[in-house]
Amino acid sequence: MSTTPSAGPAGQTRETPGPGGTDPSAPPPDPTDQDLDVLLKQLGNLVTPMAVRVAATLRLVDHLRDGATTVGPLAARTGTHAPTLARLVRHLVVTGVLEEDDEDGTLRPTRLGLLLADDHPARQRAWLDLDGAIARADLAFAGLLDAVRTGRPAYRDRYGRPFWEDLSAEPGLADSFDALMSCDEDLAYDAPAAALDWTATRHVLDVGGGDGALLAAVARTAPDVRGTLVELPGPAARARRRFAGTGLDERITVVDGSFFDPLPATADTVLLSFVLLNWSDEDALAVLRRCAEALEPGGRLVVLDRADRPDDGADRFFSTLLDLRMLVFMGGRVRTRDEVVRLAADAGFVLAAEGGSGSRTLPFDFSILEFVHAPAPAPSVKEEHHHA
Repeated sequence: MSTTPSAGPAGQTRETPGPGGTDPSAPPPDPTDQDLDVLLKQLGNLVTPMAVRVAATLRLVDHLRDGATTVGPLAARTGTHAPTLARLVRHLVVTGVLEEDDEDGTLRPTRLGLLLADDHPARQRAWLDLDGAIARADLAFAGLLDAVRTGRPAYRDRYGRPFWEDLSAEPGLADSFDALMSCDEDLAYDAPAAALDWTATRHVLDVGGGDGALLAAVARTAPDVRGTLVELPGPAARARRRFAGTGLDERITVVDGSFFDPLPATADTVLLSFVLLNWSDEDALAVLRRCAEALEPGGRLVVLDRADRPDDGADRFFSTLLDLRMLVFMGGRVRTRDEVVRLAADAGFVLAAEGGSGSRTLPFDFSILEFVHAPAPAPSVKEEHHHA
């Protein structure tokens, strides 16, 4: 039995040099003009990304693993047009996602293709599912040109509603979004919760706290702390379900509300977790000012966010990818640490300690900044007389 060999992204068969071949320790040769032409075609084409997303949406890899190993049964399982599915499959074979037996047409996923299995820990299938919240939102990138020209998100132009409003109106999308965002979130949030000092904290106000994963981690870390979570009705309901029956619901109150409105409680610690990057500077500043109103004298604001680190070459691809997603989806942006500090200063906040000691960087790309509020000083008697 012979098989069609898997290929790299360029559709070129990988060969291992034999004796006398290229020294594997030698530096790779400079790319030729032809290599660069192929690379640019890979970067610029929309066919392969969409083919992979259709494969994810149809769960092709799961069906292959379940015994539908030729196009006919695969089409029957997925409710697709068999001749057209065969064309999709051919491209997935050429790009190294699937491999096909030359004799009987039997299909199977490559190692790369196995990442599209629903039970793979990387969860790529769910992220690429066009019926899910994120991959569906990615289709708004067809409007990236207009977003770059105007600075406005493209999502609303495609779907008729802003991103968060769309999720609120479509429970299925909201469930998909929450499932993607909750990947290992309990483990992830345990790290910042444990890193922060809660000894002087009595009450935590989690502003836009999603389904309560961070506040739950704080409550586990600091058993004497009470908490209030403020969220829109959909995620607020999911937060109540998270806390119900765990004992945490005795210390945590969930309130339906928007962080653009006056907040329903005051606290000595206010949390903002992955909120600011979803919004433009103008809207993010409005949120920070609401937090300042809710902060008790001597209290602190803790901002957890994804920080853009220009010196982190390995992470720059994902940081810039997320930044453009924030633009297209919501009109938000990934900010550097200094940009967050300046934005907070416009709302009357100052970093809690000098230099870099007022911030911490933890795993999972969390950047943590602690602020205290320093309102503008009252005008002097002389100034008051002058303005009278």
